[in-house]
Amino acid sequence: MLSTFASFFKNKEIRNRIFFTLLMLLIYRVGAAIPVPGVNADMLAAQISDNSILSMMNLLGGGAFERMSVFALGVGPYITASIIIQLLSMDVIPALTELAKSGQSGRTKIDQITRYLGVVLAYVQSFSMVYGFDKQYGILENSSLSNYLYVSTILTAGVMFLLWIGDRISVKGIGNGISIIIFAGIVANMPANFVQVYNIMVSGTSQGAVFSGVLQFALYCIVYLLIIVGVVIMQLAVRKIPIQYSSSTNVRGGNDITYLPFKINSASVIPVIFASAIMTAPQIVLSFFNQEAYQTLSNFLSLQKPIGLTIYALLTFLFTFFYTNLQVDPEKVAENLGKSGAYIPGIRPGTETKTYLKKVLNRITVLGAIALVVIAVIPHLIPMVTSLPSSVSIGGTGIIIVVGVAMETVSQLKGQLTQKSYQGFLK
Repeated sequence: MLSTFASFFKNKEIRNRIFFTLLMLLIYRVGAAIPVPGVNADMLAAQISDNSILSMMNLLGGGAFERMSVFALGVGPYITASIIIQLLSMDVIPALTELAKSGQSGRTKIDQITRYLGVVLAYVQSFSMVYGFDKQYGILENSSLSNYLYVSTILTAGVMFLLWIGDRISVKGIGNGISIIIFAGIVANMPANFVQVYNIMVSGTSQGAVFSGVLQFALYCIVYLLIIVGVVIMQLAVRKIPIQYSSSTNVRGGNDITYLPFKINSASVIPVIFASAIMTAPQIVLSFFNQEAYQTLSNFLSLQKPIGLTIYALLTFLFTFFYTNLQVDPEKVAENLGKSGAYIPGIRPGTETKTYLKKVLNRITVLGAIALVVIAVIPHLIPMVTSLPSSVSIGGTGIIIVVGVAMETVSQLKGQLTQKSYQGFLK
């Protein structure tokens, strides 16, 4: 592993890309520390430890949410817009479906539409959030419509500036820019989480209980590492379906057999985002009209209570199947295999292949959905049975994102390094 990273820095172009990415992330972290004018962030920070939804938003934002900085929303509205456009492109709106099939030009137009929708969602979300939090917690120094619009405009501008940083990283840096920003936000918040856990388990105990507190903290770290190992296994686990081409000869035999990999977790972290959005949306709507009903629904859907956590787990499980079937279409896979002259040994091409692929996909998705639910529920289950606050996460969506982005970025760097090696050999 160390030799791999050393080889990255030996390559001048890759080294420059890494330094450029670090520079962009430095700008992001500086902006995350700049608060929005006219906002009393202390009032909001006091509520985050008692609200699991706010804690998750703060985790994904790298602590920018509790400070109510200009980057408080992160790139969440753009991700939501991307999911919406992707769903609408699945034969829901014919115009978007045609653009999705039009190659690079179509993808460029879809990206423009996604950004426009992202601006709208960012403004709606920021206005709703500012209005609801001000009515609930009194976070604004001046509660007026003009101030609501002013703060919402700043937060929306912060989202679009982050998208620009993400684009620069994608073009001149390493990895996917948007993913790298989310990754940096989560990683930046991890040291504070460990310090908070240490203070609770060790510093906050009596003199005689320090040893047991140290053991508990060590156990916490071990469990954290085990969850990371589990997420890595889940990300790498695939079901390999043998594929053979009709042009294969009996002489070459098994050498012509390749594999079609089906990931156990094809949906990644998207089902968790879906589940969170479904549970948060009605609360935001009610905050505009009826504060009493809002409080009642918030308590009912709280992830710190068994009912709310059960609903959250069930939604995550169902959305895993939903999004996996959007990402992997057995019918299209079977059609592409037929066009390329490939087939699954022992399975007839066409309808039988589609049925077989669908059955395999559903079976492995059960395992992926269960694993995703366990990892997503752990951060909210631990505070229910221990003294740790909900703001301290152990595992969860943050780990899935961090591990996934890290593995994808390293894989991309290895690909670029290999490409440079081949070019040097040819020259």
